[in-house]
Amino acid sequence: MIRDGYVARWLGRDFEAAPGADGEVRLYAPGPTDGFEELRPGRYRRVVPASEIEDLRYVRTTCRWRGERFVVVGEHETWLRVEYSGGRAPVAESLGLERIDLGVWQTWAPRSEVEDVREEFT
Repeated sequence: MIRDGYVARWLGRDFEAAPGADGEVRLYAPGPTDGFEELRPGRYRRVVPASEIEDLRYVRTTCRWRGERFVVVGEHETWLRVEYSGGRAPVAESLGLERIDLGVWQTWAPRSEVEDVREEFT
């Protein structure tokens, strides 16, 4: 599973999360969970005070493709959407990456060519 976003630990369980400026944290679950409201099929939400959150961290999935470090920003079937994190335009160009914005380079990479896929927490 490719993750890129906040994860909150609440009552001993990890949930996808969205901290708010209002002192509350929105927790999300993929299935029915006690006290969560259904937003749409496969998406449930509960809003809790930030003071009840045991831990809040940001997680992103990183990998290595063609010898360079990337962040995985999406997936589709046997492909991963990867964003170059090396910061060197000549390297990005030599890899044939698509320039998305100033300093932002991405491509679709075959999952079979991607190595060292792991989650990093901050």
